[in-house]
Amino acid sequence: MSAVHFGPARSPSRESPEEAVELLLERGYSACELDFEGKFWMDYEFAGRLGELAHEADIVLSVHAPIAGFMGHAERGKKLNMAVGMLDHSAGIAVACGAELVVFHPGFLLGRTREEAIDSVVEQLGELRERLERKDRAVPFGIEVMGRVRDLGSVEDVIEISSRLPWVRPVLDFAHMHATSDGAFTTVDPFFEALGKADAVLERGAPFHIHFSDIQFANRNETKHLPYGEGTLRADPLREALAGFERPAIAITSSRLPKSFTRPITSTPKGTARSLPSRRSRSWPSCSQTEAMVASRSRPSRKPGWKTTSSAPAALAIPAEWSSIPTAIRCFLSRST
Repeated sequence: MSAVHFGPARSPSRESPEEAVELLLERGYSACELDFEGKFWMDYEFAGRLGELAHEADIVLSVHAPIAGFMGHAERGKKLNMAVGMLDHSAGIAVACGAELVVFHPGFLLGRTREEAIDSVVEQLGELRERLERKDRAVPFGIEVMGRVRDLGSVEDVIEISSRLPWVRPVLDFAHMHATSDGAFTTVDPFFEALGKADAVLERGAPFHIHFSDIQFANRNETKHLPYGEGTLRADPLREALAGFERPAIAITSSRLPKSFTRPITSTPKGTARSLPSRRSRSWPSCSQTEAMVASRSRPSRKPGWKTTSSAPAALAIPAEWSSIPTAIRCFLSRST
């Protein structure tokens, strides 16, 4: 199995990039999805500094666009324009912080056939791409598998859209798939099948992007996400399925973690400051820079297949054995016994 980066579906701090990275490292995380589902809370200066610190610490970032930022609107007008603006801004933040992917939702059927809705999503994404290319924001996008059985967003829908747009990747939300399959993801086979479908449309070297948490569901529809161990979805079959692919992965969890699992990596005495990289050691976007200037900045270089490197300060280095799914999920998600 290739390297797996693992982390939460939200930043552990909105106060400062330094605090966010320090908390991620203390908890053993090597990935983080920046949570803009509700609103944009991060400016470009914050994003630029966060990207530099995350890159140095070998933490892979992704961005989750606002919920209303979906494509496939049945009518053109204010709501579509607003969605385009949200995705445009999400891509700008992704460029500023060097994020691997912008995750977004596929939208709704809205009374159309599934084929008509998919055609609309593909068409509007194509128009969005042209806009992003003009602004040097043409980052990869990830379309998420959804958790309602009779609406747009099944794994088949997501794979179809991704197959028609090479810059769009499937985001496999196994909690949602567990719900819509009425709890079928209990063995290796369904995990392996879903990963195989994604593997067939992903470009060479691109990582799987996975959302994983426990979930409550009824009538094959999600009702709410649960702390790991309170439902029936388990990580072991996913780990075994991933072992069958020579492709790196980013696993993002929205499960709440117990305090007992958020332990520091080193034995730094209480009250001792950690040696995060100095703000003066590198440059990052200033408040006076325009949005266009920030959007055109070069992204930190990161190639698929990364493993923990010595680029992070030794006191903050992530143990190499934590780059695998078994250790990461078993160490940082509570298990019911």
